[in-house]
Amino acid sequence: MLEIRNVVKKFGRDVIAVNDVSLNLTSGVLGLIGHNGAGKTTLMQMIATLTRPTSGQILFQGQDIAKNPNAIRARLGFLPQDFGVYPNLSALEFMQYFAALKGVNNPARIKHLLELVNLHDHTHRAASTFSGGMRQRLGIAQALLNDPDILIVDEPTAGLDPEERLRFRNLLSELGFKKLVIMSTHIVSDVESVASQLAIMRNGKLIAFETPDEILNKASGQIWSLRVTTDQFENLRTQVHVLHSQRQGDFVNVRIAHPHSPYPGAQAVDPSLEEALMTQRYAVQEGAQANVDKTPLKLSA
Repeated sequence: MLEIRNVVKKFGRDVIAVNDVSLNLTSGVLGLIGHNGAGKTTLMQMIATLTRPTSGQILFQGQDIAKNPNAIRARLGFLPQDFGVYPNLSALEFMQYFAALKGVNNPARIKHLLELVNLHDHTHRAASTFSGGMRQRLGIAQALLNDPDILIVDEPTAGLDPEERLRFRNLLSELGFKKLVIMSTHIVSDVESVASQLAIMRNGKLIAFETPDEILNKASGQIWSLRVTTDQFENLRTQVHVLHSQRQGDFVNVRIAHPHSPYPGAQAVDPSLEEALMTQRYAVQEGAQANVDKTPLKLSA
């Protein structure tokens, strides 16, 4: 459906926002993960034809969208990170306005989409009174007006409460059965249960393109649990990558990323996706660890 070939995007002479990224995407939910400034938004803007690649190609059904942007625009839905609403319009009027812009003349579809995003009881309420989650759901509804093949959502759950975030994730998961949904986020829990593929970006480069299970399998045997005293913890955190710590009285329960058992008594545990991604990050930073010294480290008394 969508093929990205060696795409580069430069700003000025020295800033490379996207650096030689290649992806081949079909239907499903793609989680685009990376820190702020990793190049996620720039890549999505190029797919949405809001900006052009400096070099490389983005092909939709075989057509270069930089040369023929209309090939994808009619089949695209886009929810930007900073989605605004017109405060004086009701939800219904807002949808009618965007339907006119997109050439959609189907009142029944507007009604269906407001029901899909659970806003059917608020159709005549001013959008300015909506919560952040309600505005995001209204944004998704407008993005789906033209029944797109590709839906792009940029940091869609930022600022949402846990209930709204769960509802939003479930909606995107359902849409992914028939469409390509590209969801950018730096919140791993947002994609952990819905993404069929993960594309991980760092400093403009694609460092991994794998399924969540493949990432978890790579981290197997590299996450360790240990219970230490508070004094030992201060020594431990200078020697290994501490992923999580929880104090309980005079002790600290710790989860550690390490390629082998770091201390006597450390127990191997199943990684969460966030822990697996952190393990992968350390591997990228430190390089191959084939010759790591497996001598257990020492804790102070």
